[in-house]
Amino acid sequence: MTTRAHDRVQSTDPLPLHRLEVAPPQVPPFSMGSFDALGPDSRAGYPHRHTFYEIVYVTGGSGAHVLDLVRGPLRPPHLCVILPGQVHYWEQVTDLRGVLMLFTEDFLLARPGDRQLLRALAERHWLRLPAAPSALSVPSAPSAPSGGEGDAAGIGALIRAMTAEFTTKADGYASVLEAYLHILLVRALRLPGARRPGAAAGRAAAVSREFGLLLAETAGGEASVGAYAARLGVSVGYLNETVKQATGRTPGELIRAARTLEAKRLLAGSSLGVGQVARRVGFTDPAYFCRFFRRETGLSPGDFRRRAATEGPGGRGSGGASWA
Repeated sequence: MTTRAHDRVQSTDPLPLHRLEVAPPQVPPFSMGSFDALGPDSRAGYPHRHTFYEIVYVTGGSGAHVLDLVRGPLRPPHLCVILPGQVHYWEQVTDLRGVLMLFTEDFLLARPGDRQLLRALAERHWLRLPAAPSALSVPSAPSAPSGGEGDAAGIGALIRAMTAEFTTKADGYASVLEAYLHILLVRALRLPGARRPGAAAGRAAAVSREFGLLLAETAGGEASVGAYAARLGVSVGYLNETVKQATGRTPGELIRAARTLEAKRLLAGSSLGVGQVARRVGFTDPAYFCRFFRRETGLSPGDFRRRAATEGPGGRGSGGASWA
């Protein structure tokens, strides 16, 4: 059985789009393996998006990783969550080692709450794994990579156990992988710097979560709060109230942030003209888009693109950041 994890597809997106392709029959929408096993696109050095979730566990190597304009040097062991639609690439990496875990929304059907955990983890682009004297004792597959075994959260041990389960594919392995993934997310949220999702429950919390997912899916393309409220089947007032209570920000503020981020992605990672970028993020008038972008970032789209090209995605002029 073969798995093409990073299969490039034709799309109208100006950035290369990778999808998860697994072989039938009855294979869950999930794959995992080392960088070498999953092929050269797993360490792609060009900006691209995924249609799937990716969890990256880096145990060795040097270079840098760039995720939505945030650049940082590799100092393994690291854990990273990449959401569908985010733009990332590897920069001047050598001897990159570790395990990648790839899965689609369908793999989360049994545990839909895990989407919220994934989004909370994705707010920290890289999580350092604190060292511990010894690791948990779990089965390991022959192909499981070494390194990172002594992290205090037991992340390495969990990933080795998942690798063994995925490799052997014994009866019921898909449900075991679902359970392991949930444990992995919960433990990762205990790491220093991880932001835990709120404990709110009920209809209001569900609407706020669905708004966040829809916002990520559309990259702010539905320009008005009313359009999002209509898609969610609620009133504008209710959406404003629930989102502000859950996030501390209004839906309008979050829509503007999503549109700005998508514009930055396209300006830094594609050759689209400013007018084309404007249309991609929902502006029919390029001049209005330029005023919007300058108000949100302090730079014109042209200045942002030039600084991103000369200073890199983590440079101060690019509006990005870097992590230690």
